[in-house]
Amino acid sequence: MTDDADAADAGDPAGDASTATDAPSEVDHESEIPEDHPRYQSLLTRHRIEHGVDIGITSKQGLIAEGRGEAFDYLLGEATLPSADAAARAAAAHLLLADHPVLSVNGNVAALVPGEIVELAAATGADIEVNLFNRTDERMRAIADHLREHGAGEVKGLKADGRIPGLSHERAKVDADGIGDADVVVVPLEDGDRAEALGAMGKTEIVIDLNPMSRSAQVAAVPIVDNILRAVPNVTRHAEELADASEAELRDVVDSFDREAALEEAERAIRNGDLD
Repeated sequence: MTDDADAADAGDPAGDASTATDAPSEVDHESEIPEDHPRYQSLLTRHRIEHGVDIGITSKQGLIAEGRGEAFDYLLGEATLPSADAAARAAAAHLLLADHPVLSVNGNVAALVPGEIVELAAATGADIEVNLFNRTDERMRAIADHLREHGAGEVKGLKADGRIPGLSHERAKVDADGIGDADVVVVPLEDGDRAEALGAMGKTEIVIDLNPMSRSAQVAAVPIVDNILRAVPNVTRHAEELADASEAELRDVVDSFDREAALEEAERAIRNGDLD
């Protein structure tokens, strides 16, 4: 899934009527959103995406993608399923075992979880690389600067001296010493075609996507069907818990994860979602 035309994950439910009537009419900073509001997390997500558009890191298409993701999260009960937690633990193990892990960041990811991405990179030794469908030099620099403002050191993606074979759009452009060289890539809110292309290169993909039926989730080695606001900190928590684990213990975590069962549980939860 992507922050542009094809993203499905960005926030919490598209909402009930109380959102429009009870929310502050003008929110300049997320601290102005009352934490006891019944749609607090949803409002927070929407504000971050909207603010991202204002500062040039998210696209208008990302606003649409965010709403689509809210609907899936609503059906999931705005909660992390046990299978999603198991996927997050497997993702952490993969990252800790990797020779060169990379976290791919698009506009919505940068707007929603910039600090959390930096924390995950620190916990796993991963590089951070910006990758966009609607790519401009200005937007790439804005996202890199935004990540640095939240604690990132080196941010890759601006050189674009490598390419992913089989893709004709801008997301084919990568840093040769970043995603191009990575063995494990975290691709939140990802394009399905790029997810397939990365897999064809032999890379282990960890996808964060609220739609278990999306092409991205279907081709991922580890599909985390969860809201990115919960998923990224969850992977970090597991990475910190597994920091002292042996290689054998980490491989056992990886081998015990059942991706098919995880996808099936998520789809079942969505199809049987209780809206009350």
